[in-house]
Amino acid sequence: MAILPLRDDIDLKVINFQYVTVGIIITCVAVFLWQLSLGPEQEKAIYQFGTIPAVLFGTVKMPSELAIIPSFLTLFTSVFFHGGWMHLIFNMLFLWVFGDNVEDSMGHLKYLLFFLVCGALAALTHAILESGSTTPLIGASGAISGVLGAYLVLHPKARLLVLFMNIIPLRLPAAVVLIGWIGLQFWSLSSGDKSNTAWWAHIGGFALGMILIVFFRRKSVPLFDGIGRYKPADLSFVESAELKHQKSIFPNTVRIDPKSYKPDDTRNS
Repeated sequence: MAILPLRDDIDLKVINFQYVTVGIIITCVAVFLWQLSLGPEQEKAIYQFGTIPAVLFGTVKMPSELAIIPSFLTLFTSVFFHGGWMHLIFNMLFLWVFGDNVEDSMGHLKYLLFFLVCGALAALTHAILESGSTTPLIGASGAISGVLGAYLVLHPKARLLVLFMNIIPLRLPAAVVLIGWIGLQFWSLSSGDKSNTAWWAHIGGFALGMILIVFFRRKSVPLFDGIGRYKPADLSFVESAELKHQKSIFPNTVRIDPKSYKPDDTRNS
C-alpha cells in the first residue's frame, strides 16, 4: 500500500468517544480469533457466513450443512470476517483513523446503521457485478470504504499524517489521500488485478458513503468542511479549521504565525 494513514487533525465535536468504532474493531478482532480457533473448520465458517453471489441470487444451492442462515443475512455477517492478519490490520487501521469523525457527525446508533448498510450494499454491489461467482466475499472493506467516502464529503481539507511507501511520514490533505485511494481501486479493477480483492465492493461502498452521509449526518454538520454554500452559520468554525490546516506536508515542520514572530526569536533545529 503506497500511502498508509496514521491519524488526522480533526477533533471530536459532539461525542465524547468513538464507542461504536472501537466496538466494531473489537468485534472484528474477536471474530477473527474465533476463526483461527476453528482450525481446518475455518473454511466452512467462511462459506457459512460469507456472501456468495451465486447463492445469494439462487443460481447455486448451498449444501444444507452450510446453509445455517438465510443468504441475504450474509451481506451483514460477511463484514466481520477476514481472510488473514494483514487483511484485518489494514482494515481496522483505516476504520480507526476515519471512523471517529464520521461517528461524530451522526451519533452512535445512526453510525452503526450507516456502517452496516454500507457494508451490506457494498457486498451487494460486488454480488451483482460478479453474479456467477461461488467464491465467498468476506471483510469489512466495503463498509469501511463507505466510511472513507463519508469522510471525504465531510472533511476534504483535513490533514492526515500518513506513511508514504510505508516509510516517509507526510501530512497530506484528506482529499488527496482519499481520491488517490479510490483512483487506485479503479486502476486495479481495470488492470485485471488477480489478487482476489473485491474491487467493486470498495468502489460501491465508497460511492454509497458519499451519498448516505448527506442524509445520516446531523443537519448542523456542514459538508466539505463548510466550503461555499455548505458553510455553517458560525464562520469561526471555518476560520479555526483553516488555521489548523495551514501546515507543511512534513509532520516535523511548524508554520510560524508572522504576527507572533519577533526579530530576536530563535528556533533550534
